[in-house]
Amino acid sequence: MRFQKKELLYVPNILSYIRILLIPVFVYLYMRAETLTDCIIAASVLAASALSDMFDGKIARKWNQISELGIALDPIADKLTHFAVAVCLCTKYRIFLIPVCILFFKEIYMGVMNLYKMKTENKKLGGAEMFGKVSTAILFCAMILMVLVPEMPEILVYLLTALCSGCLIVAWVGYFFVFRRL
Repeated sequence: MRFQKKELLYVPNILSYIRILLIPVFVYLYMRAETLTDCIIAASVLAASALSDMFDGKIARKWNQISELGIALDPIADKLTHFAVAVCLCTKYRIFLIPVCILFFKEIYMGVMNLYKMKTENKKLGGAEMFGKVSTAILFCAMILMVLVPEMPEILVYLLTALCSGCLIVAWVGYFFVFRRL
């Protein structure tokens, strides 16, 4: 990966740095949350991270700040955030281990396939597909809701867990076919 020093200060890349820095802030706030106010603050940090994820690509395109660094950094920030939040949720909702495992194996598959395609065919995934973006948005919304409502009814926890698991599986299958077409 080659990049110029000025790319380090591109606004979309700064947003990705901030998202990475928000991870330990969220983990600390969530793990220490005892009141509804604490949960609202933790959920707000997570929502800010999700919103910055939504806008960094738009900003990059609008301001012509697309860079190799940003292309690599954005999904790293996404995955780190997803894993950190999902693992935190597992401390309260054991059932959420299911989407954590799906997410883990999906990302291993994505990484291995990207490396394989780059090594053998000099091709790589061009970016997130729409089904991947929708999956990410749903995952973020469900996780924010689970953080925001600490005394959620068990049936709702199961439904949100199933929704997250289903979205991750759909994205995994979608990317399976994308890699086959590459």
